[in-house]
Amino acid sequence: EPVMLASAFSDPRFEGRQSVSGVRMASVLCMPIRAHGRIAALVHLENGKPGHFNPEHQELLRSLLELAGPVLEALQAGRDVMRERDQLRVTEAQLREEAEQSRALLARDWSFGRFVGRSAAVHELEAAVRKTAATDFPVLLLGETGTGKSILARVLHHSGPRAKQPFVTIFCPSLEKGMVEAELFGHKRGSFTGALSDRLGKIPAADKGTLFLDEIGELPLEIQPKLLRLLQERTYERVGDPEERRADVRVIAATNRDLEVEVRERRFRRDLYERLNFVPLRIPPLRERVEDLPLLMRHALDQTEAGRWIELSEEASAYLKSLDFAWPGNVRHVEQLAARLTLEGRRGPVAREEMARLLDARTQAPSLEHAVLATEAPGSGELRGSGSLTGSTSRDASGFEEGLPALLEKAERAWLAQALERYPRLTRAELAARLKISESALYKKLKAYRLGG
Repeated sequence: EPVMLASAFSDPRFEGRQSVSGVRMASVLCMPIRAHGRIAALVHLENGKPGHFNPEHQELLRSLLELAGPVLEALQAGRDVMRERDQLRVTEAQLREEAEQSRALLARDWSFGRFVGRSAAVHELEAAVRKTAATDFPVLLLGETGTGKSILARVLHHSGPRAKQPFVTIFCPSLEKGMVEAELFGHKRGSFTGALSDRLGKIPAADKGTLFLDEIGELPLEIQPKLLRLLQERTYERVGDPEERRADVRVIAATNRDLEVEVRERRFRRDLYERLNFVPLRIPPLRERVEDLPLLMRHALDQTEAGRWIELSEEASAYLKSLDFAWPGNVRHVEQLAARLTLEGRRGPVAREEMARLLDARTQAPSLEHAVLATEAPGSGELRGSGSLTGSTSRDASGFEEGLPALLEKAERAWLAQALERYPRLTRAELAARLKISESALYKKLKAYRLGG
């Protein structure tokens, strides 16, 4: 409440106070300024003449202080905003620092650490990758399925000057026909039926970073000139938008095809091939670096908790290196062998005999021709040549309990896996023709069974 004193000298509450007598304080008027329903400040007026302040002074001061309340509230709100802004700046700085640390750790993790091997071929490849990573030239990664092309693409990105920028992958076989251009370059709203909004394509998403074109040999011929324009001029156009746009991307492409053959067969443009083949890097298949097999097996086992308890004996390691085996699936073949070891449920060292048994079991698995014969054998009463569908009475019983659809699904998956291993150099179109199914059906089945990634 307001306080108005005619004379502080005569007020018993302040009588004898040095602060009152020292300044010769007589008349006093004190009123609060309220903000947000509470007292935010006090206005204190004094005069040496007793009885100087009267109710008119009090009413005038009250009117002024009613205006001052909202001003103080606004000032307080401004201070709160500034305090919150400062806190956000601190938080933003912390987040940026954490992001930089994460990128640095990721870069170290991908700086050839993910490509396992110590052979002369790997050391030679590593030296070439480190030199290439420091440049901005297009790179063409050549190698069979399972040799690690996608890993090397990331190594090139994270070891180079664009490591802190986006890494965008385009798996060319998965591009839908009719939507390839929109997927790559983006489209404008209303440019075609179903284009309800603007869409950012893969290429603008990779701006300032790296664009990885996996299985470039599968890129439709009609879209190749536009990719060539991007490589030559760093420009592109969205679907339905004539405006020329720029994209600063480094292009890394990978293929398991012989693009020279594709060019001769007019399935791939020569000018695009020459642009992509600026820096070719050949990734050696596993059969050319068998000394890395124990390391790769150890790495594959370490990917699961159960596998970490399995040890490879020196005899087993020597046995792997001495095998006269093509390793058609390359690293994936080793990963499958590691999975079989893990499923054995054992701990401790693995002997040479156990490794040989698992490999023999694999080589004795039904071949592609056997699988075809099994589906065509007339009047035999059983499926011949398919170890997964014949055998003991107990296995037959378990098959009946599982049901025909599940058994057929398993057989189809095994059949496709055999086809991929037997014909690693065939394109997907050629493999589909050999298997007498459509290319789109093959892609759908491989995707459903997670094969041939």
